[in-house]
Amino acid sequence: MKRVPAEFLKRIPKADLHVHLDGSLRLSTLIELAQQEGVELPAYTEKGLRQTVFKDKYASLVEYLKGFSYTGAVMQSAENIERVAYELGQDAVAEGVRYLEVRFAPQLHAGDKLTAQDAVRAVVRGLERAKKEHNASAAVKKDEDLEFHFGVIACAMRNFNQFMSPYYSTLIKALSQSNKSEIFGIASLELAKMVVKLAKEEKLPVVGFDLAGEEAGYPAADHLDAYRYVHKHFIRKTVHSGEAYGPESIFQAITDCYANRLGHGTHLFAAAMIKDKKVKDKEGYVNSLADYIASERIGIEVCLTSNLQTLPEIKSVKDHPIKEMIKRGLPVSINTDNRLVSNTTVTKEMELLVRNVPLSPKELKNIVIAGFKSGFFPGSYVEKRRFVRKVIDRYNTLAKEYGVPLY
Repeated sequence: MKRVPAEFLKRIPKADLHVHLDGSLRLSTLIELAQQEGVELPAYTEKGLRQTVFKDKYASLVEYLKGFSYTGAVMQSAENIERVAYELGQDAVAEGVRYLEVRFAPQLHAGDKLTAQDAVRAVVRGLERAKKEHNASAAVKKDEDLEFHFGVIACAMRNFNQFMSPYYSTLIKALSQSNKSEIFGIASLELAKMVVKLAKEEKLPVVGFDLAGEEAGYPAADHLDAYRYVHKHFIRKTVHSGEAYGPESIFQAITDCYANRLGHGTHLFAAAMIKDKKVKDKEGYVNSLADYIASERIGIEVCLTSNLQTLPEIKSVKDHPIKEMIKRGLPVSINTDNRLVSNTTVTKEMELLVRNVPLSPKELKNIVIAGFKSGFFPGSYVEKRRFVRKVIDRYNTLAKEYGVPLY
């Protein structure tokens, strides 16, 4: 396929299904809120923070995660959380994102002044403001642009300690006779019950449940009760899996957690990472797992820049397994993960893809549309299909305008 114009990639409707709220602040907002809340930063200019914390390249995962200690510290009130969510919605809309799923861990923001429920409500309020602004625009009313929709995904943590939030500190003290795995499971089940209540009783667009945090040593098995609970209440499920661990983590996400989507899935084809001695044919295991994901249309939330920054074995996009995912027909979507920490946008991620991975016109279109089809859309299935049809029509119109082939 000939070179795709950058302006085309910016203007086409895009979805971002994997974006962390606390990794996606505007730098100017972080600086302002830090000064307001008395949070000490290593620098108080955008240039200074880019040099010291939020870099284009990181030496390790520890360095990559350092920035979250600063962003999380300024997001401990409903007002600040609402502002961050609102600005994220604005920034997404400005680059052509028309469906956004924002995920965060409410329990990390819960304390004396804020409940986990109120943290979620604040995110919804912020995104709703951005939605109303865009959808009231003349372009949308004239059908010259698509409306904007969003959903919120609540993340449970695979592991945590008493220093991560007042909520976790209180829980750990109250459950002094329980082991760590039991405490992790209790916390995620509490979150699951909250998600169901907010979605079903308050009718908020809380569309999914996620499990984040370190994979190695902290299995999804600790959180099965939570996933069973949301599954029985028709809440969609995604799991961070295969990012830092192998195919077995992905297998567990699908079989034990009923995952509708997979966060990252980067090591899906890493047969050498399989540790179960009962698995004799590791390549056969991987092939069967990939075929199952493809046939069941379990979406894979790929975050290219983030993977390049945190996985040293991936030196460039050309080393990324997305090529194999596409080849095998897996429903891949392109996402940001953390817009601030990775200094990226969906448009940048799309450019990174098309400049480094040979794609047919049909494959490019399928990837764009997969972001919408795999979304946990807050409306009915009929409404979702109607919206996806609009997305396809808009894509086709812009492809014709920019001379981008469809097949």
